[in-house]
Amino acid sequence: MSAFYELLRQYIINLADQGIIHYTFLYEFVVNGFLCALVVGPLLGGIGTMVVIKRMAFFSQAIGNAALTGVAIGVMIGESYTAPYVSMFSFCILFALLLNFSKNRTKMSSDTLIGVFLSISLAIGATTLLWVSAKVNTHILDTVMFGSILTVNDTDMNVLLVTTLITACVALPLYNQMLLASLNPSLAHVRGINVHLLEYVFVLLVTILTVACVKIVGAVLVEALLLIPAAAARNLNRSIRGFVAWSVIFSTASCLIGIYAPMRWDLPVPSGGAIILTAAMIFVVTMIIRMVMPRYREASI
Repeated sequence: MSAFYELLRQYIINLADQGIIHYTFLYEFVVNGFLCALVVGPLLGGIGTMVVIKRMAFFSQAIGNAALTGVAIGVMIGESYTAPYVSMFSFCILFALLLNFSKNRTKMSSDTLIGVFLSISLAIGATTLLWVSAKVNTHILDTVMFGSILTVNDTDMNVLLVTTLITACVALPLYNQMLLASLNPSLAHVRGINVHLLEYVFVLLVTILTVACVKIVGAVLVEALLLIPAAAARNLNRSIRGFVAWSVIFSTASCLIGIYAPMRWDLPVPSGGAIILTAAMIFVVTMIIRMVMPRYREASI
């Protein structure tokens, strides 16, 4: 895949060298960031619609924080601190499965149980991060928390591509079933849909997406990009099709603008923060449109 990435990067750099596109694309790391944004945007935008429908925003935040603990564990066991994917995937998947299993076996409300797991994860992460901070450059930890296109490499792009393929192969055929299971579990069960199995599948998809996107958006901010574009799209749409389409558009636009704007106008904002701020501005605009235009006030999914 590295040869393919190199050909694609060189093509884009040549366009910038000829003045066809902006000169910032002369830099390889900029091209890497935009290529990842073109994948991350549609991916999180599409999955984010289900996160909003299933009311699992708090869950995705818990997974993001668990990724920090996974990084710390990876450094402790000797994994590369620039790409501790084995530890992050392993810890986050175990964390997510245990959380979902506990939710199905207890009578506690979801927000209470997620809050408990989130607190435990933060406690473990804070302890381990304090210990490993003496061994690695703390800037690396900031990158994992808030994202940075400066550190995206071929390994990160490969992980993102594989995650995208897995998500597409699993989520697209099962989307209607997962949607029905989210909106009306009883009806889904009557129709022979395994609601609990689909819940585990969705939990795993959100988990691997969070881990794959930490280098671009940041572990702390992945949850925001899953939630805000979908919430903005929900402000304007009555249909599921429009809801998903606009969520993908808003998410992709947020990624591209958030990466491009700080470099274009030399803004002192990290790429992850700029992406979320862009998404937030889009959300505010959709809220205003919903309030001032009567035909959008009844829009609801």
